Amino acid sequence: MTSAVAAGERGATRIADRVVAKIASQAAREALGPLPPDAAPPHAMVVVTHDRARVRVSLELDYPTDIAARCREVRRLVVERVRALVGMEVPEVAVTVERLHPAPVPGEAQGRTR
Repeated sequence: MTSAVAAGERGATRIADRVVAKIASQAAREALGPLPPDAAPPHAMVVVTHDRARVRVSLELDYPTDIAARCREVRRLVVERVRALVGMEVPEVAVTVERLHPAPVPGEAQGRTR
């Protein structure tokens, strides 16, 4: 007769780095809200070691804006979502602002003019 093995002793679950990166990217997108029309969506890279994820997020912002506050909100939401969805601690979220998109000036011509 075989004895039942407890669920916690049957194996392990490993969540791929790319899955955590997609969660982080989506959280950054949500934290930023609407982006300028020509802005690239946030992109995350993740290194997972045991149950800890170190995250790097690259993003583009409209300008003028409170850059520090927007980056702080991205960090907060990335940590919250990764912890809630995959149960990993996130000791580091490095945010890189790759590009600023200036708001169009009313009355100023956009693009090519003749």
